[in-house]
Amino acid sequence: MKSAEIRQKFLEFFASKGHQIVASSSLVPHEDPTLLFTNAGMNQFKDVFLGFDKRPYTRATTSQKCVRAGGKHNDLENVGYTARHHTFFEMLGNFSFGDYFKRDAINYAWELLTGVFGLPKDKLTVTVYAEDDEAYDIWTKEIGVPPERVIRIGDNKGARYASDNFWMMGDTGPCGPCTEIFYDHGEHIWGGPPGSPEEDGDRFIEIWNNVFMQFNRDEAGVMHPLPKPSVDTGMGLERISAVLQHVHANYEIDLFQALIAAAARETSNADMDSPSLKVLADHIRACSFLIADGVIPGNEGRGYVLRRIIRRAIRHGYKLGARAAFFHKMVPDLVAEMGDAYPELKAGQQRVTDILKQEEDRFFATIENGMAILEGELAAMAAAGNVVFNGETAFKLHDTFGFPLDLTADVCRERKRDRRRRRLRRRHGPPEGAGPRGRQVQDGRQPRIRRPGHHLPRLRRPRSQGQCAGAIQGRRGRQ
Repeated sequence: MKSAEIRQKFLEFFASKGHQIVASSSLVPHEDPTLLFTNAGMNQFKDVFLGFDKRPYTRATTSQKCVRAGGKHNDLENVGYTARHHTFFEMLGNFSFGDYFKRDAINYAWELLTGVFGLPKDKLTVTVYAEDDEAYDIWTKEIGVPPERVIRIGDNKGARYASDNFWMMGDTGPCGPCTEIFYDHGEHIWGGPPGSPEEDGDRFIEIWNNVFMQFNRDEAGVMHPLPKPSVDTGMGLERISAVLQHVHANYEIDLFQALIAAAARETSNADMDSPSLKVLADHIRACSFLIADGVIPGNEGRGYVLRRIIRRAIRHGYKLGARAAFFHKMVPDLVAEMGDAYPELKAGQQRVTDILKQEEDRFFATIENGMAILEGELAAMAAAGNVVFNGETAFKLHDTFGFPLDLTADVCRERKRDRRRRRLRRRHGPPEGAGPRGRQVQDGRQPRIRRPGHHLPRLRRPRSQGQCAGAIQGRRGRQ
């Protein structure tokens, strides 16, 4: 089943249950200054849940565009190197605003997953908040999930109600327990069920979270029952697509495979497993949708995050051999995959292409010299057995060549990964497909960039508009 069909089946299923299909909101949450980008399906309904807004419907379903890059929610560094990290993703959701509650939400989820999508019931494990007997009984006594596959999760984050299975909008306000549904990828993948010491493995993957907004928490931490409990659910399209297409990693689904092929075409790269191709496939989605929603590359706020993502993509293209603007040529491929579901992308295709090309041309004018300096410093570090990247070089790369500090750090992290892979191959041969996530790489030291006060000079802000920006203060670090 193609990703587009999965998205459509989800929306049509909930429409058949009386839900209003609501278009995705913009990635720029204009009415919520607390957010840098829209990062969850419930963002556009926040005021409805809080009682400040009323819609002409009490049930809704959406496929929401989300970005997690910059700010509190930032997956940028991991993109391309893990199976499921993305800067842009789609969140499928169904919502009840004081209408149905736990029983219907759980029944809807089970019917869709096992009936419409046809997932084997014995491959699904669920979690509930330890004190939520109501949800536990619905799962075990009404749905019929064996008790051994319904796991109670308590306050596992060091405080009352601080739990993987208790959701809070903030320190005060609407909150409540949640139930999560996990898919078991099988014994050949390392990992254990949620709540076990091996839960961080990749065998059991969360595919759907149902949040039950049941209480209002006051300043004293007291939970008051809400007069109209609500439901907020989220299921990542990329994750459920991987399950339904019988692949393990999100980058193996049809949507990403098309974009990876486009990235390989534009960089003349034949290694379809290259992490850099995955980076490009991910980043073209984030960059294109952000521009389509009105974000322009810049030096602060949302524009700066967009510029970081674009330059990270260019750097990975450069690593694959690209020496001229290429990234913007992937836009038509993205529109072919997602333009029907998101008409704003199709309508803004030319503008997105033009802005990306302009940004590419600007960065390609300086990237070659910058990369030469960066590679030279890393080679000198390796020869000297040093794991600390010189902060003055990092500053020069930023100030002269437009390399943000995080881009330099990204290359350092990459070098660490490459070194670990070589060490493992020498010791053990090629790594196996299954194994503890992160356990294979505990013995290496990561190149670090010294922070301000060590090698990295500090910038003194000009006191007036007439002063020259970029005056440097601070002493040289030890070499």
